Amino acid sequence: MRALVINCTLKPSPQPSNTEALATIVITALEGHGVAVDVVRAVDLHLSPGVETDMGEGDDWPGVHEKLLAAQILVVASPTWLGRPSSVAQRVLERMDAMLSETDDQDRPVAYNRVAGVLVTGNEDGAHHVISEISGALGAIGYTIPGQAWTYWHLGPGPGPDYLDDDRGHDWSASTGRAMASNLVHAARALTENPLPAPPS
Repeated sequence: MRALVINCTLKPSPQPSNTEALATIVITALEGHGVAVDVVRAVDLHLSPGVETDMGEGDDWPGVHEKLLAAQILVVASPTWLGRPSSVAQRVLERMDAMLSETDDQDRPVAYNRVAGVLVTGNEDGAHHVISEISGALGAIGYTIPGQAWTYWHLGPGPGPDYLDDDRGHDWSASTGRAMASNLVHAARALTENPLPAPPS
């Protein structure tokens, strides 16, 4: 089984990413279940604006799309900015919109029988809103969203320190992240054994 984690931080490599730091907990948990994990730091790529799988010369999205189709598990990891998903996360979701019109050899949307979860960091409130926005978009594309397939970290309303600068709340975020990984893996296995059929015409 394979998983893809798309880190939607605004910080290009090699800058430290708070979102990546929390994602590492989930990645380690997934690997503990025998899952091979690929990680994409979307801001390092040239992702052209648009809603097609390939927007032409210089577009790096087709490579990400291949990784999406190779993975049974997807984790979208985003910071919170102004209480909303990052602009990079929005770009990723817009590019995934093309998957709505793509089907497999059994006429199922390509996201069917794949599971997805969301991870959020931020030094301001809004994590639940970000989780809801991203989960809703992924569900619309066709992903199955298991119960409690998310984790987040923040220290309450108003600005404050970052995840890498403060140890408070880490234990809860890590515990929730490990539960998220377990729920994703077991839901993915269930769909492998009992896949969803193509939607009725």
